[in-house]
Amino acid sequence: MPIGESPYTDPLSGLVFTSDSAHINTGKSGRVNKAFDKVNIKPYLVMRYFPEGLRNCYTLNVTRDATYFIGARFLYGNYDGLNTYPNFDLYLGPNRWETINLDGDKTGTWVDMIHVARSGSLELCLVKTGTTLPLISTIEIRPFRNDVYGPHPGSLSKTFRNFFNVSSIDIRYPHDKHDRIWTYMQDQDWRVINTTLSISNLGIYDTPEHVLATAATPLKGSSPLEIYWYPKSPTAAIYLYLHFAELQALQANETREFDIYINENSSYSAFSPPKFELRTLTFSPIQCPGGQCILRLVRTNKSTLPPLINAIEAFSIIQFPFAETNPSDVAVIKNIKETYRLTKISWQGDPCIPQDVTWEHLNCSYKDMSSPPRVTSLNLSSQGLTGSIVPSIQNLTQLQELDLSNNTLTGEVPKYLAKMKSLLVINLSNNKLRGSIPKALLDRQNDGLLLNYEGNPELCSISSCIKKEENKFLVPVGASVASVVVIIVIMLLIFMLRKKKESSDKQLTHSLPVEDGGDSYESEPSFLTKNRKFTYDEVTTMTNNFQRVLGEGGFGVVYHGILNGAEQIAVKVLSQSSAQGYKQFKAEVELLLRVHHINLVNLVGYCDEGQHLGLIYEYMPNGDLKQHLSGKWSGSVLSWKTRLIITVDAAQGLEYLHTGCKPAMVHRDVKSSNILLDENFQAKLADFGLSRSFPTANETYVSTVVAGTPGYLDPEYYQTNWLSEKSDVYSFGIVLLEIITNCPIIQHAREKTHIVEWVALMLQKGDIRNIIDPTLQQDYDSSSVWKALELAMSCVNPSSAKRPNMSRVVNDLKDCLKYEISRKGGSVDMDSKGSIEVSMNFGTEVIPKAR
Repeated sequence: MPIGESPYTDPLSGLVFTSDSAHINTGKSGRVNKAFDKVNIKPYLVMRYFPEGLRNCYTLNVTRDATYFIGARFLYGNYDGLNTYPNFDLYLGPNRWETINLDGDKTGTWVDMIHVARSGSLELCLVKTGTTLPLISTIEIRPFRNDVYGPHPGSLSKTFRNFFNVSSIDIRYPHDKHDRIWTYMQDQDWRVINTTLSISNLGIYDTPEHVLATAATPLKGSSPLEIYWYPKSPTAAIYLYLHFAELQALQANETREFDIYINENSSYSAFSPPKFELRTLTFSPIQCPGGQCILRLVRTNKSTLPPLINAIEAFSIIQFPFAETNPSDVAVIKNIKETYRLTKISWQGDPCIPQDVTWEHLNCSYKDMSSPPRVTSLNLSSQGLTGSIVPSIQNLTQLQELDLSNNTLTGEVPKYLAKMKSLLVINLSNNKLRGSIPKALLDRQNDGLLLNYEGNPELCSISSCIKKEENKFLVPVGASVASVVVIIVIMLLIFMLRKKKESSDKQLTHSLPVEDGGDSYESEPSFLTKNRKFTYDEVTTMTNNFQRVLGEGGFGVVYHGILNGAEQIAVKVLSQSSAQGYKQFKAEVELLLRVHHINLVNLVGYCDEGQHLGLIYEYMPNGDLKQHLSGKWSGSVLSWKTRLIITVDAAQGLEYLHTGCKPAMVHRDVKSSNILLDENFQAKLADFGLSRSFPTANETYVSTVVAGTPGYLDPEYYQTNWLSEKSDVYSFGIVLLEIITNCPIIQHAREKTHIVEWVALMLQKGDIRNIIDPTLQQDYDSSSVWKALELAMSCVNPSSAKRPNMSRVVNDLKDCLKYEISRKGGSVDMDSKGSIEVSMNFGTEVIPKAR
């Protein structure tokens, strides 16, 4: 749609359509022939078609792990006057979603699916497969509840969605708030009944009342009601949803009862639809080995009325087997594209997948479908590159060949190229690079590196640079000796002053241990090594002027950032109103610069510039444990096994602080919101601003001002001000109770306000089932949960002496995990290799048939 006509509100549905210009840079606009105007709304009258390139992609921003309803509409409408209907492939990221065949289809085609986003962006790509040009009319994407049609082993592609009516009008938004399109269905052997009364719909499916208000029954009361359809593959996996509601006020002597058969197999016996209330029956997965699927509703002998059905939905599973290219590699390539303003039409979608439409000028390595491809070769020769060599290239850790020849690149040859161990070939010839080539890079030629740097007049190896400098020195014979002496004296003075400053800094660095205190800025020195120190301007740049907020805590606001053009980071900036001042900031930096463990969040660097204080961490894309337990992250439920793995990780991080650090460290603020999760759900402890170490290695207690989070705070520490590792154990026990119960730590409406007291009361009553998080739906090993509950209660013992140490906690949690992993049975394996590939037409869908 032209930008000048955007946004457009459809007067019938109220749907608002906007121009796609912000989401794609290729393609041209077209308009259907006027003969199609009367049968379509305005957004369907225009399309974008793609005369250039094999693959053209839309990039849409989404939330990772969130569920979306995605729909796309395609209408040819003889826009080009050729009357040649196109066909092409539709891709979602690196995976094919559907083949779009518009041959002879005058009303267009509509496809939709329910899909869980794997990353923060969604790429919808149209791929040319023949001589005709791909086109698209509309894209519709909206958040969708993730508990409606799940769980399932892949994305759900709609096969058909029908309701039963004699009207030829489809139902969609605003009657369906999710804008699912319900197509009417009728047959001469059916009778349609309806009601004007309200239908109760309190379930999760949000089936529109207009859909439920009508139903089909057989014309002959004794006959079964049959619906059949033909999947393309006999091994396809089908997920079926049947919606029932009784629409008639039955008399005392009337009964409606029927059996439900799927492919002649009895799936449900003596079913009676509830009066004026929705009941949805689900069947998954179904296979139709004979190539025909049959649904039969058969009246029982007891029933006086024939069967009925209000609506039916069928989905096929789409498996998206190909992993997207390594995210770090993709970030680097996109950074190169933006930095050098490359306008390559092939540089759309995933760089490496599918293999027949990979990006020009690069090659990739492929291990298997489920492993992310890696970029191994980058050839940007003769591409008009200007400026310096982008630092982000060093993040292509699998790069073997780099060709930047025949451009006008300036600046020095980066030292990091020598550290890229995978590089076998580097071609920097015919540019305008200057200075000397790093010795480490020249030395790698002895190990087989092919290095070409010819054609850079101002670039030299170390030996040739020395000769040039000697010549420069010998030519000006008349230079004054006195000026040389002055220069030497100045250099000596600078050297002496610098040594004096370094000595002063070292004295300040080895200061007393950090004590709890208020804010202090100018009175506090800058500290520790400066190789991880960033300026405030650098922090502003890496956060894109603090554009994207990840969260907020007592220290300040946490922002998303990009380092070196590719590495994602989290930047925590001290708020001016924060109660946690410079000393807490300094404590966290000092701790994280000297401790390293796989289950402690990694400190990338810090900013200490006047009033501007910031901590720069590795980015943890899956948020924190508390968000996942509360459902705020994506609404999905963490399995018991996943919860155990997370707690083992967090416990190992605490164990390292208590036993691996000399002297030992106490975290002092262990809570579920300080347990962060990376892309693989590996847990890492964060937020060390309140952490304390013991002055000497032999001390096991230290007196300190009480600090921590209410609810998690050790009561013994609160009463005595004596801190020990067992204070962390108590807080960790509270976290364990959280993951077991998924209940608030403090809840005044409860019989016992604090979670420890409430769990103890439930145990006394023998009410164990109500302790365990009901969203787990009893999908766990009871011994594993019971052992974890016992461990949690021992951790929160009022007496610190009776609490286990973290080494014991780690071992016990690993035992819990073993029980869970080794348990037999469990949930039904719903994985299926099949899929139904049915092309659905908008308005004239390939719908199931009645019999």
